[in-house]
Amino acid sequence: MDKPTPDAAKLLGYWEEWERGETPPGKVLSNLKTAGMPDLLTSLLEGES
Repeated sequence: MDKPTPDAAKLLGYWEEWERGETPPGKVLSNLKTAGMPDLLTSLLEGES
């Protein structure tokens, strides 16, 4: 199964929810992972090479 492309806007939204105290840290980490944060970070690192 193909993974969807990471959605930076969605990732930022999850982060902002945490900053406002609306979402507990464990849920934020889960949301970031399923929204593609690892893939986004990997692609940024590969782009630096």
